[in-house]
Amino acid sequence: MTRYLVLIAYDPATWASATPEEQQEYADAHAAFEAAVDARGRRVSSAPLADADTATTVRHDGEHVVVTDGPFAETAEMIAGYYDVELPDLDAVIAAVALLPRSYATEIRPTIELG
Repeated sequence: MTRYLVLIAYDPATWASATPEEQQEYADAHAAFEAAVDARGRRVSSAPLADADTATTVRHDGEHVVVTDGPFAETAEMIAGYYDVELPDLDAVIAAVALLPRSYATEIRPTIELG
């Protein structure tokens, strides 16, 4: 099994304008994703994230730590949540991610075990 992080990006306006029926479709899509992962591997963790305007960015300028309110980059989409999953291979992750709401953009990255 390989461990993957699935980052979910979306336009917050999409959710804000969704009808209750559309919001239920989102919930159903997440349930389908979770069932697909559970059938072939396991969910290590997952969580929705607070809005990007609550983010804090920390950088080093060579001498100092610089703390800035707000997200790392300005964008119409924001990272809304993540799934940390173990699945047999990338094809299995892609098949599961395809079950998430179509308005999402997802980024899949394998994790790396350090030392």
